[in-house]
Amino acid sequence: MIRMSDGFSGERSISLPDMIIRACENDGLLANLYITDIGFYPHAIYHYRKRQQGVAQYILIYCIKGSGWYHIRGKRHEVKENQYFIIPQGEAHEYASNNHDPWTIYWVHFTGHCACYFDDGSCSPIDILPGATSRISDRNTIFEDIFLTLSDNYNIYNLRYAASLLYGFLASFRYLSHFRKYNSQQQRINSSDIVNMSVRYMNENIEKKLRLDDLCRFIGYSPSQLSLLFRNQTGHSPHNYFNILKIQLACKLLETTDLKINQICAKVGIDDSYYFSRLFTKTIGISPKKYRCAKNEAK
Repeated sequence: MIRMSDGFSGERSISLPDMIIRACENDGLLANLYITDIGFYPHAIYHYRKRQQGVAQYILIYCIKGSGWYHIRGKRHEVKENQYFIIPQGEAHEYASNNHDPWTIYWVHFTGHCACYFDDGSCSPIDILPGATSRISDRNTIFEDIFLTLSDNYNIYNLRYAASLLYGFLASFRYLSHFRKYNSQQQRINSSDIVNMSVRYMNENIEKKLRLDDLCRFIGYSPSQLSLLFRNQTGHSPHNYFNILKIQLACKLLETTDLKINQICAKVGIDDSYYFSRLFTKTIGISPKKYRCAKNEAK
């Protein structure tokens, strides 16, 4: 079932029914690795969990914005943007969003005979820093594929496909350097193209409020240099171009998914749905609702 219990605007989550979990346990392929729960919580203020007996699955929490904390094995760990952590199965734990800087998180409960191979045993938060080779958008696309597959239905082929994708999703964290290796080779070819590098960085941070200073720090140019280069090659400032990328992604989500408008806002890093609608209308010429209707009628 799809659950919307915590009330975070744009929240999405799925918990597999007990009957489906038992089917996974008894399937030759799924028994090795499968999902029991999965979700995306944007700006999750007051999000809090305490489980004195732990749970029967491993829990991966990936913070892409904001901050929070978790307590395990007698130690409290602070979690910040661009970090993830894994809580082992059966471990007592407690975690929460920072209410003054609420986290936005992707999370997955997973288990199976092979689940332990994706936990390094450290219980400490691990950095997933954006960069020219980080492939953050690729990882998030895998998550969306898993979520949409399970949202469709729980037939055996969907469950097996989602589980197959889960291997890649977890491996992108556990074996981070390998996940980035191919992309590093590609980047060496295009490293002289500053604008392309900037656009890639924007896409890697599409769910965030990216500042010009952040972009300049990554590229190694001053704000005036980068702004001039951007305007000369694209006709837009870096800020305007970033908004265009957000609206392009919003258009794709409006066309290809059934996500609600506030859920799409969260996916493109805009907290205010009214501002999103104004920006969308200014850029595309019609409101998000009318855009979706027009695309549906054209199918």
